Formats: sequence, C-alpha cells, structure tokens
Amino acid sequence: MSKWNTPDDLKYSESDEWFRVTGDIVTLGITDYAQNQLSDVVYVELPEVGTQFSAGDSYAVVESVKAASDVYTVVGGEVVEVNSVLEDEPEKVNEDPYSAGWFIKIKTADSSPVDKLMDSKTYAEFCQNRDDH
Repeated sequence: MSKWNTPDDLKYSESDEWFRVTGDIVTLGITDYAQNQLSDVVYVELPEVGTQFSAGDSYAVVESVKAASDVYTVVGGEVVEVNSVLEDEPEKVNEDPYSAGWFIKIKTADSSPVDKLMDSKTYAEFCQNRDDH
C-alpha cells in the first residue's frame, strides 16, 4: 500500500503531473507526491485562458519554500479554464492536489497521450521505488 494518494480515475506522468480526461477536456495538476516533495507551495503561476500549448510544453510554475518547478502537459490544446483560487490560496495544492488544487483545463483534439501514462497503481509503485532509494 502506497503512502501517496493516487486516485484511480487519473493518469500520472513520471514528472509527477496528473491528468483527468473528461470528453475533450483534460484537467491537469501536480500529484500528492510532488506537492510533498516541494513542501509548502507559496506561489503558482498559471497561464491565461485562451493560451495554446503543445504536448511537452511547460504550462505553469510552482514555487515552494524549497524550489521553483516547471509543470508540463502531455496534451496540446487551448486553456479553457484556470484555477484562479490558487493565486490567493496556493496552499490548496498542498491541502488537496486532486480537487481544490487543480491547475488548468485544456480543450484538446487528441487526449490519446494521456492513455500512455501510468495508472494509479503503477504510479504509486513508481513513487514507492523512489522513496526506497
């Protein structure tokens, strides 16, 4: 059993981002493991609605008391919604990374790259292996 929260309805990247596909909308954020590694998140820089991204692009910057980290997308498309709550309450990323702490929603013509990502069980094992080393 992993000590990390990895909801079953999400897909996970090796760089600790999560993705939820709902039709042609993909919701993105960082994982419980990532927020724990960063420690206290103090600032999240998110793009404007309407911004276009390609797969592999950095779409956000997360700053914590430890470090600043870029956050990447595996799908291309247009930002249709941003979680503006994080501007004033970046700690939501630490408190609830999968619900209140989501980052952006992208409308995409091709969500298939998400299918190639890790499922919750595989990602939990991936995190556990890193913790063991």
